[in-house]
Amino acid sequence: MAGEATTKFGEVCAHSAFGPRFSSDDYAFDGNVATLRTTDISVDGRIEYSTMPIARLDLDRFSQHVLQRDDLVITRTGRVGTTAVFSEFKLPVIPGAFLIRFRLNRSIADPQFYCYYFNSDEGQSLIASVATGSVQQNLNITALHGLDVPLPPLAEQKAIAAVLGALDKKIELNRRMNATLESMARALFQSWFVDFDPVRAKLDGRPPAALDPATAALFPEHLEDSLLGHIPKGWRACTLGDIAKNVSVTFDFKRTPQVVFINTGDVLEGDFLHSKRSTHAGLPGQAKKSIHPDDILFSEIRPANKRYAYVDFDSSDYVVSTKFMIIRGSKEIHPRLLYRILSAKETLDEFQVQAESRSGTFPQITFDSISHLPIVLPPIEIQEAFQRAVGKMDAQIKINKQQSRTLATLRDTLLPKLLSGELSVARAAHVMEHA
Repeated sequence: MAGEATTKFGEVCAHSAFGPRFSSDDYAFDGNVATLRTTDISVDGRIEYSTMPIARLDLDRFSQHVLQRDDLVITRTGRVGTTAVFSEFKLPVIPGAFLIRFRLNRSIADPQFYCYYFNSDEGQSLIASVATGSVQQNLNITALHGLDVPLPPLAEQKAIAAVLGALDKKIELNRRMNATLESMARALFQSWFVDFDPVRAKLDGRPPAALDPATAALFPEHLEDSLLGHIPKGWRACTLGDIAKNVSVTFDFKRTPQVVFINTGDVLEGDFLHSKRSTHAGLPGQAKKSIHPDDILFSEIRPANKRYAYVDFDSSDYVVSTKFMIIRGSKEIHPRLLYRILSAKETLDEFQVQAESRSGTFPQITFDSISHLPIVLPPIEIQEAFQRAVGKMDAQIKINKQQSRTLATLRDTLLPKLLSGELSVARAAHVMEHA
């Protein structure tokens, strides 16, 4: 097994380089190059190829920076030390200036193995030990080259990566399944609440498609004028501020000796990224707000970064940052429908425009600035019918996410045991299959 064999990371690197600097003015719909940013790498080291901006660049000038299959990329700002393996893309891909590219010596080093290692707790602690800067941490190539890293035999590296990769494949399958389910729910939302398909079907003398008679009967047969244009008769044209408020209730630390502190970086696209408990000592000053089930957390900073989440659990021991808006709907709107409205791409785009129009250090929104968001509000009976229609999808999404968290925990638990020799690859594979 891996035993105690170690080496300097620089010894397994054939070539290393910072990503080049180029301007966002180079981004273009008809570009010839994809650019990889730190924000295109998820916290678990997955590259989101679909979000990479396309640019028009002089490939001759940047040719030495084009990523090759199995290159490692490590973030040097933001989520410092997050590591990913590049696979392939339809266009040449160039990492941005806040990434470092490492091309490993494939005769002794497996990129996927080192990706798992650097993203593990041990690897992250190791990287953090050489990060510089007090306000904004940074990494440099020399410091990373000097890190002592494990060096199992190549065959063993590949075997370990294969075991952990099998877990990641299941996690990825769950992610894709959830994307499909969410797409179906969004399509139904669009049909009912944006395009008003059931109402338009009745206007044409047709029965609404795919609706049972009881649900179809809830929809009116006519449209009427409103401040938001033609909307179904009996529905209400209103704003976010009419049906929701920003709640700020100070957490009572006397209730519990340990809490789960959630900062804006600890939620992403509806997911709470950790549930680690800690004592009150050492919590930052912004750890102040309490939250309740059905609340919606929404970061005030850079809405396009999708730092939002829906509280669907007992959150009595959770305290969150003052940088969150805590949006709570009135009885007029189903909380999950409100969450779906606020997390829609069109809404996020609008919020980002508002954030960038404000002066200040960061693109930022306040509840006052978004309270004018127009909303077409259907009767509560139709809202509840919609939630019944998508409820099974939401439930399966939650199950898949929980399973993925369990598998990710197992993956992160297996790696140090494999490296120490406490667990054999064959035994780890058995544990994985059982899980």
